[in-house]
Order: sequence, then C-alpha cells, then structure tokens
Amino acid sequence: MELQFLGTGAGMPSKQRNTSALVVKLMQERGTFWLFDCGEATQHQMLHTTLKPRKLEKIFITHMHGDHIFGLPGLLGSRSFLDGKEPLTIYGPVGIKEWVITTIRLSRTVLQYQLNIIEITEGVIFEDEQFSIEAKLLDHVMPCFGFRVLQKPLPPVLLIEKAQQLGVPKGPMLAKLKNGHDVVLDNGQTVYSQDVTADTVKGFSLAILGDTRFCQASIELSKDVDIVIHEATFDAGTEDLAKPYGHATITQAAQVAKESGAKHLIVQHISARFLPSEVEKLRKQGLSVFPSITVAEDFAEFELIQDELTQIYK
Repeated sequence: MELQFLGTGAGMPSKQRNTSALVVKLMQERGTFWLFDCGEATQHQMLHTTLKPRKLEKIFITHMHGDHIFGLPGLLGSRSFLDGKEPLTIYGPVGIKEWVITTIRLSRTVLQYQLNIIEITEGVIFEDEQFSIEAKLLDHVMPCFGFRVLQKPLPPVLLIEKAQQLGVPKGPMLAKLKNGHDVVLDNGQTVYSQDVTADTVKGFSLAILGDTRFCQASIELSKDVDIVIHEATFDAGTEDLAKPYGHATITQAAQVAKESGAKHLIVQHISARFLPSEVEKLRKQGLSVFPSITVAEDFAEFELIQDELTQIYK
C-alpha cells in the first residue's frame, strides 16, 4: 500500500499547497486507487503523477466544504474523456449526491461509466473480502466524517516446493492446502495445511480524518492503526483560536495518535500562513507529544512495509 498527497493545504490553494486530496494506492491489492477528498484542481495535480483517472475506483468525501469537493466535477468528466469505463462510487455526507448530480446535469457533462453516489451515516460503509471501511462523525463546524480503513488478513502463502516434497500432486489438493484444509494422499498419508503454508499476514490499517477539533471519535477511529492522517491547521498554543473554526493544532493531532496507540502520524491541511521554512518547527512541536510524525507536502509519497513507514523519493 502506498499513499500520495495531491493537496495538503487548508481553505484555499497557495503557491506551496493545493487543497485537500489524498490517494491510497491499491495497485497490488486490487489494481485501482482510492481518493479521499477532492479539492479544487485535483485533476491538475494528477497530471504531475503516474495516476490514471480511469484506475480510480472509489472517492470518499469527508464533508461539503469547497476545499474538499470543488475538484469533483472536472475529475469526473475527465475520467470519462480518458476512457474510464469501470463503475465509480462516491461516498460522502448528505448533500453530496444533489451537488454532484446537479453540477453534472447543468454542465451537460456526459459520463461513459456508471456513477454511484452513497450518502453515508456512521458505521461500516463498505466491506468486501479484502477491506472494510468505517465512518464516524468528527467535531467540525458542519457534518464531517473520519474513516477507518482496514485491510483484512492476507491469505496464507502456499509453500509449493514443501508440499510437493511431501508428495502432494499438482491440482485441487494444493488449493485445499492453501485454503487451510488438510488433505489425504492416495497412500493414506495426511498432509496438514499448517505444515505447508506460511503464517497469515495481517493487513494494513489507516485512520483518515477530515477537518476536526480534538475529539474522542478521532481517537476511536485511530485505535492501534498503522497510520493516522490528521489535520494540523494551527500550531501549538493556539487551541483557543483553532476551536471556533472547528480545527486542530499540531499537538492535538499528536495527542490523538498517542492516545489511540497508532504507530505513525502524518499531518496535512496546513494553513497557508505557515511558510515552508516553518514546517520543521511545526513538526518538532508535534514530536514533543508523539515520536513518529511527518508533515505532508504536495506530491509526497509514502509506503508502508511491515509496519515501517517510508517516504518514497523519485
């Protein structure tokens, strides 16, 4: 699993940061990617990456503020022009369906693919054999969701050479062993699945939080996850300023990661008032509370391998 930030700014675009858009790359897992929020010019940001809109499978919208949705109409239209034919599903709060459908209708945008729009409430909003996604309302100035993304345990890996050494022939018996079933050979010998398969590997877990004050829901969504992605619109010591706007400080984001037992924290939604030279100071404020913290920049890419978070440099 890889993450790529297309926009990490708050409120409106700046020269350094575009508005909110986060990509979860699942090319190995399912040959697609998911997008969390879609601020203005998200499709422009994609042009500077290897991302192909036709590979976009799902879009999750945290809330209806413009810096999180204004990029949707253009991206949806371009996906059609670029030969995107597979269905696309948008998950978001009440109002997202009316806004998207009205925009498409009035602009006479023709989509060559099936667009599904699901207005969500709290609870599990998506689940299949690979993933489950839970949503909770956070504490913002309007309804705003956070998401907990869980990859289910990966199936055991069959040690084919070991199985063949024990006399298992090619064919259905190998499949049974891989799926956890013991088999009996023609000579009466039992081959046990646990002896010819590697241990099940746990999947990854993410908490992707929308705009929010410090709140219990953020901690619950982030419980023991590999990575928390949290806003940090304000710096330490400005809690009284952040609260009326429904936002959090860098130290409050770090406190969420600490109390939830998460392994890593990436902060985004950074106010334009912070100059590039001040980002390291912001990070150090967070480090006073939580030991593994990164301030995301536009186009930054990260890879999670065996619980280790690594930034990818190209």
